Amino acid sequence: MNKLDIEYNTEKPDIRFPEYGRAIQQMLEFAKVIEDKEKRQKTVESIIGLMQQLNPAGNRNMDDYREKLWNHALAIVGYDLDVTLPPGITIRKEEDKTRPARIDYPPTTQRLRHYGYNVQTLIKKAIEMPDGSKKEGFVEVIASYMKLAYKTWNREHYVSDDVVKDDLEILSDGQLELHEGHSSLDILAHSASKREKESSRNQRRGGKGGGGNKGRGGKRNYGGFRKRKK
Repeated sequence: MNKLDIEYNTEKPDIRFPEYGRAIQQMLEFAKVIEDKEKRQKTVESIIGLMQQLNPAGNRNMDDYREKLWNHALAIVGYDLDVTLPPGITIRKEEDKTRPARIDYPPTTQRLRHYGYNVQTLIKKAIEMPDGSKKEGFVEVIASYMKLAYKTWNREHYVSDDVVKDDLEILSDGQLELHEGHSSLDILAHSASKREKESSRNQRRGGKGGGGNKGRGGKRNYGGFRKRKK
Protein backbone atom coordinates (compact mmCIF):
# COMPACT_ATOMS: atom_id res chain seq x y z
CA MET A 1 0.00 0.00 0.00
CA ASN A 2 1.46 3.30 -1.09
CA LYS A 3 1.70 6.03 1.49
CA LEU A 4 0.13 9.30 0.35
CA ASP A 5 2.17 12.45 0.82
CA ILE A 6 -0.38 14.78 2.38
CA GLU A 7 0.42 18.32 3.49
CA TYR A 8 -1.61 19.37 6.51
CA ASN A 9 -2.52 22.95 7.32
CA THR A 10 -0.87 22.55 10.72
CA GLU A 11 2.44 22.16 8.90
CA LYS A 12 1.96 25.30 6.79
CA PRO A 13 2.84 28.88 7.85
CA ASP A 14 0.28 30.67 9.97
CA ILE A 15 -2.31 32.82 8.21
CA ARG A 16 -1.66 36.42 9.22
CA PHE A 17 -5.18 37.64 8.32
CA PRO A 18 -7.66 34.72 8.44
CA GLU A 19 -10.48 36.80 6.95
CA TYR A 20 -8.73 36.71 3.58
CA GLY A 21 -7.71 33.07 3.68
CA ARG A 22 -4.49 31.25 2.86
CA ALA A 23 -4.88 31.67 -0.91
CA ILE A 24 -4.57 35.49 -0.70
CA GLN A 25 -1.47 35.13 1.41
CA GLN A 26 0.09 32.75 -1.09
CA MET A 27 -0.77 35.10 -3.98
CA LEU A 28 0.93 38.02 -2.26
CA GLU A 29 3.98 35.90 -1.48
CA PHE A 30 4.15 35.00 -5.18
CA ALA A 31 3.69 38.64 -6.27
CA LYS A 32 6.60 39.63 -4.05
CA VAL A 33 9.07 37.67 -6.19
CA ILE A 34 7.81 38.88 -9.60
CA GLU A 35 10.77 40.61 -11.19
CA ASP A 36 8.90 42.82 -13.67
CA LYS A 37 7.78 45.88 -11.69
CA GLU A 38 4.79 46.72 -13.91
CA LYS A 39 3.54 43.16 -13.80
CA ARG A 40 4.08 43.03 -10.04
CA GLN A 41 2.09 46.26 -9.61
CA LYS A 42 -0.87 44.98 -11.64
CA THR A 43 -0.80 41.64 -9.82
CA VAL A 44 -0.93 43.26 -6.39
CA GLU A 45 -3.75 45.59 -7.46
CA SER A 46 -5.73 42.59 -8.72
CA ILE A 47 -5.15 40.74 -5.44
CA ILE A 48 -6.39 43.74 -3.44
CA GLY A 49 -9.48 43.83 -5.68
CA LEU A 50 -10.06 40.18 -4.77
CA MET A 51 -9.60 40.99 -1.07
CA GLN A 52 -12.32 43.59 -1.42
CA GLN A 53 -14.67 41.03 -2.99
CA LEU A 54 -14.02 38.61 -0.14
CA ASN A 55 -14.83 41.33 2.41
CA PRO A 56 -17.20 43.89 0.83
CA ALA A 57 -16.98 47.42 2.13
CA GLY A 58 -20.69 47.65 2.94
CA ASN A 59 -21.50 50.97 4.62
CA ARG A 60 -17.85 51.77 5.32
CA ASN A 61 -16.07 54.76 3.85
CA MET A 62 -14.58 53.53 0.59
CA ASP A 63 -11.35 55.55 0.78
CA ASP A 64 -10.62 54.43 4.34
CA TYR A 65 -11.46 50.84 3.47
CA ARG A 66 -9.15 50.82 0.43
CA GLU A 67 -6.32 52.14 2.60
CA LYS A 68 -7.05 49.38 5.10
CA LEU A 69 -6.79 46.74 2.36
CA TRP A 70 -3.40 48.06 1.23
CA ASN A 71 -2.17 48.07 4.82
CA HIS A 72 -3.32 44.48 5.29
CA ALA A 73 -1.76 43.38 2.00
CA LEU A 74 1.66 44.76 2.92
CA ALA A 75 1.39 43.44 6.50
CA ILE A 76 0.72 39.93 5.14
CA VAL A 77 4.12 39.89 3.38
CA GLY A 78 5.92 41.66 6.21
CA TYR A 79 5.96 45.02 4.38
CA ASP A 80 8.48 43.52 1.97
CA LEU A 81 6.67 44.40 -1.27
CA ASP A 82 8.04 46.81 -3.86
CA VAL A 83 4.91 48.49 -5.25
CA THR A 84 3.70 52.02 -5.91
CA LEU A 85 0.95 53.06 -3.52
CA PRO A 86 -2.16 54.76 -4.93
CA PRO A 87 -2.57 58.47 -4.13
CA GLY A 88 -3.83 59.10 -0.62
CA ILE A 89 -2.79 55.68 0.72
CA THR A 90 -0.59 55.73 3.83
CA ILE A 91 0.98 52.58 5.25
CA ARG A 92 1.06 52.37 9.03
CA LYS A 93 2.90 49.44 10.56
CA GLU A 94 1.30 47.72 13.52
CA GLU A 95 4.20 48.57 15.83
CA ASP A 96 3.91 52.26 14.91
CA LYS A 97 0.21 52.53 15.70
CA THR A 98 -0.76 54.17 18.97
CA ARG A 99 -2.74 51.89 21.23
CA PRO A 100 -5.12 53.04 23.95
CA ALA A 101 -4.08 52.52 27.53
CA ARG A 102 -5.21 49.27 29.05
CA ILE A 103 -8.27 49.57 31.27
CA ASP A 104 -8.05 47.48 34.40
CA TYR A 105 -11.00 45.40 35.52
CA PRO A 106 -12.91 46.87 38.46
CA PRO A 107 -11.89 45.45 41.82
CA THR A 108 -13.92 42.48 42.94
CA THR A 109 -14.64 41.09 46.34
CA GLN A 110 -13.30 37.72 47.39
CA ARG A 111 -15.72 37.30 50.27
CA LEU A 112 -19.39 36.42 49.87
CA ARG A 113 -19.48 37.14 46.15
CA HIS A 114 -23.19 36.40 45.84
CA TYR A 115 -23.95 39.84 47.30
CA GLY A 116 -22.11 41.63 44.52
CA TYR A 117 -19.66 44.51 44.38
CA ASN A 118 -22.31 47.21 44.87
CA VAL A 119 -22.96 45.96 48.39
CA GLN A 120 -19.29 46.46 49.22
CA THR A 121 -19.51 50.04 47.96
CA LEU A 122 -22.62 50.74 50.07
CA ILE A 123 -21.00 49.23 53.15
CA LYS A 124 -17.91 51.45 52.76
CA LYS A 125 -20.16 54.50 52.47
CA ALA A 126 -22.15 53.51 55.57
CA ILE A 127 -18.95 53.06 57.61
CA GLU A 128 -17.93 56.65 56.82
CA MET A 129 -21.29 58.08 57.93
CA PRO A 130 -21.63 59.58 61.43
CA ASP A 131 -23.57 57.56 63.97
CA GLY A 132 -27.26 58.30 64.21
CA SER A 133 -30.71 57.39 62.94
CA LYS A 134 -29.77 58.17 59.34
CA LYS A 135 -26.90 55.69 59.43
CA GLU A 136 -29.10 53.05 61.09
CA GLY A 137 -31.72 53.45 58.37
CA PHE A 138 -29.05 53.20 55.67
CA VAL A 139 -27.71 49.98 57.22
CA GLU A 140 -31.25 48.56 57.18
CA VAL A 141 -31.50 49.36 53.46
CA ILE A 142 -28.18 47.61 52.82
CA ALA A 143 -29.25 44.55 54.79
CA SER A 144 -32.59 44.34 52.96
CA TYR A 145 -30.76 44.55 49.62
CA MET A 146 -28.35 41.83 50.77
CA LYS A 147 -31.25 39.54 51.59
CA LEU A 148 -32.85 40.22 48.23
CA ALA A 149 -29.56 39.39 46.48
CA TYR A 150 -29.11 36.25 48.59
CA LYS A 151 -32.61 35.02 47.72
CA THR A 152 -31.99 35.70 44.03
CA TRP A 153 -29.04 33.28 43.97
CA ASN A 154 -30.44 30.82 46.52
CA ARG A 155 -34.13 30.39 45.74
CA GLU A 156 -34.33 26.82 47.02
CA HIS A 157 -33.43 27.58 50.65
CA TYR A 158 -34.88 29.88 53.26
CA VAL A 159 -32.66 32.81 54.19
CA SER A 160 -33.06 34.17 57.71
CA ASP A 161 -32.32 37.70 58.87
CA ASP A 162 -29.66 36.31 61.20
CA VAL A 163 -27.64 34.99 58.26
CA VAL A 164 -27.71 38.39 56.58
CA LYS A 165 -26.84 40.10 59.86
CA ASP A 166 -23.77 37.90 60.33
CA ASP A 167 -22.67 38.44 56.72
CA LEU A 168 -23.06 42.21 57.15
CA GLU A 169 -20.70 42.15 60.11
CA ILE A 170 -18.20 40.02 58.15
CA LEU A 171 -18.20 42.30 55.11
CA SER A 172 -17.84 45.42 57.26
CA ASP A 173 -15.15 43.84 59.47
CA GLY A 174 -17.44 44.24 62.46
CA GLN A 175 -18.00 47.97 61.95
CA LEU A 176 -21.68 47.71 61.00
CA GLU A 177 -24.58 45.87 62.58
CA LEU A 178 -28.33 46.09 62.57
CA HIS A 179 -29.66 48.05 65.53
CA GLU A 180 -31.90 46.38 68.08
CA GLY A 181 -35.58 46.33 67.20
CA HIS A 182 -35.08 46.68 63.47
CA SER A 183 -37.92 45.65 61.20
CA SER A 184 -37.96 42.39 59.26
CA LEU A 185 -35.75 42.61 56.20
CA ASP A 186 -38.52 41.07 54.10
CA ILE A 187 -40.89 43.88 55.15
CA LEU A 188 -38.26 46.51 54.34
CA ALA A 189 -37.63 45.04 50.89
CA HIS A 190 -41.37 44.78 50.22
CA SER A 191 -41.97 48.39 51.30
CA ALA A 192 -39.17 49.66 49.09
CA SER A 193 -40.55 47.72 46.12
CA LYS A 194 -44.05 49.05 46.81
CA ARG A 195 -42.84 52.66 46.97
CA GLU A 196 -40.95 52.22 43.73
CA LYS A 197 -44.05 50.87 41.97
CA GLU A 198 -46.23 53.72 43.30
CA SER A 199 -43.67 56.30 42.17
CA SER A 200 -43.53 54.76 38.70
CA ARG A 201 -47.34 54.65 38.53
CA ASN A 202 -47.62 58.33 39.53
CA GLN A 203 -45.10 59.32 36.88
CA ARG A 204 -47.10 57.52 34.20
CA ARG A 205 -50.28 59.21 35.34
CA GLY A 206 -48.64 62.63 35.35
CA GLY A 207 -47.44 62.10 31.78
CA LYS A 208 -50.94 61.33 30.58
CA GLY A 209 -52.57 64.44 32.02
CA GLY A 210 -53.88 62.83 35.21
CA GLY A 211 -57.50 62.57 34.03
CA GLY A 212 -58.42 66.20 33.43
CA ASN A 213 -57.36 69.78 34.11
CA LYS A 214 -57.94 71.51 37.39
CA GLY A 215 -60.10 74.61 37.33
CA ARG A 216 -60.76 77.23 40.03
CA GLY A 217 -60.71 76.08 43.60
CA GLY A 218 -58.85 72.89 42.75
CA LYS A 219 -61.88 71.37 41.02
CA ARG A 220 -61.29 69.35 37.87
CA ASN A 221 -62.72 70.64 34.61
CA TYR A 222 -63.11 67.64 32.30
CA GLY A 223 -62.90 68.60 28.63
CA GLY A 224 -63.43 72.30 29.39
CA PHE A 225 -67.16 71.80 30.33
CA ARG A 226 -68.64 72.66 33.70
CA LYS A 227 -71.08 70.38 35.40
CA ARG A 228 -74.56 71.75 34.87
CA LYS A 229 -76.50 72.48 38.04
CA LYS A 230 -79.88 70.86 38.41
